[in-house]
Amino acid sequence: MRRAATLTLMTARIDITLEEMPKRTFATATEWPGWSRSAKTGDEARLVLMEYAPRYALVAAEAGQELRLEDVGFDVVERIAGSSGTEFGVPSRPTERDGRPLTAAEANRRADLVAAAWTVLARTAAGAPEELRKGPRGGGRNTSKILGHVLDADRAYANEIGIKTPGLDPADDAAVRSMRDEMLAVLRAASDGSPLAGRRWPARYAGHRIAWHALDHAWEIEDRSEA
Repeated sequence: MRRAATLTLMTARIDITLEEMPKRTFATATEWPGWSRSAKTGDEARLVLMEYAPRYALVAAEAGQELRLEDVGFDVVERIAGSSGTEFGVPSRPTERDGRPLTAAEANRRADLVAAAWTVLARTAAGAPEELRKGPRGGGRNTSKILGHVLDADRAYANEIGIKTPGLDPADDAAVRSMRDEMLAVLRAASDGSPLAGRRWPARYAGHRIAWHALDHAWEIEDRSEA
C-alpha cells in the first residue's frame, strides 16, 4: 500500500556526482538512491536527470518522503572517471562521497527508497502489457523478461552485500520477498562507509545501484507500453 505523503514544491539544491566517460556520463543525485540518468556529456546528463525529477518524486512519495521540485538546482560535488560499465549504460563506480558514514536514521531513509523502487517496478509491470513496444531496431525484452532480468541482478547484488541466495525460484514470491527483505536489513544498518561484506560496495552505493536498476526498468516499461 502506498504511504500517505505530501509532495512539497519549493526551491531546492541537490548535490549530484558525475561519472564520466568519452561516450557516456551519468549524473546521480547523491542523497536520492536510484535517481541517476545518463547522456553523452555531463551537461546533457544533468538535463535528463532534471527531466526525470517528477518521475522520481513519485518514488519518494511511495517511500513517504518529499522531493521538492520547483526551481530545483544541481550542485556538482564530485566528478569521477567511469569504466567500460559506464559506457555500457550502468553507473558502475562508487564515488568518494559514497564512502561517507551512515547513521541508522539516514540508512533507514535510503533503504525506504530502495523498497519504493521495487514497489514502483512491480506496480508498473502489473499495469503493463506483456508485449512491449519494440525499440528502434526491433529489440527489447517483454515485461516478464524484464522482471526476470531485474531479479537475476538483485541476486547478484545480494551476493555483493553478503547475502547468498542459491537456487532461488523466480516464481516463489515469498522467497523473492525474503531475499529483498534481507537486502533491506543490510542497507538499514548504520555504516562507517566501508565496503559491505568486505567486498567492493559501500552501503550508499549499494542502495543506489539496486534502486537505479529497478527504476531504470520500471521507466523502460512505462515508456514502451502501448498507450
